[in-house]
Amino acid sequence: MATLPVYRWRLAPDGYATRRQLRAAGLRPGGQDVAAQLERPRRRRGPLVAYLYRVDLAKPVRPMTPGRWAALAKANTARRVCPQCGTDAGYVIPSSLGTCVPCTSPSTTARSA
Repeated sequence: MATLPVYRWRLAPDGYATRRQLRAAGLRPGGQDVAAQLERPRRRRGPLVAYLYRVDLAKPVRPMTPGRWAALAKANTARRVCPQCGTDAGYVIPSSLGTCVPCTSPSTTARSA
């Protein structure tokens, strides 16, 4: 097993990019393995690590199809519907609450009404 080349922060050679940099350029790793590693040293903890991919092996991002758009819209709608009362809350329901705000604390909404 070969080891990955490790570069210091901001010293990686041209031709390598992180996933975010690839995505900003309209590319994706496309199944390639990690080509190098970028490390940013920290004082009291281990270094921050970012994985680098070769830009010349990257593939273009797959376009959104009408089916994917429909599935995404359906998933976002489901995140807005309260499982307890079944109404559209008008916002994405926080996973920490699990229900809309009126269902989470009915006493506070009764006082304000």
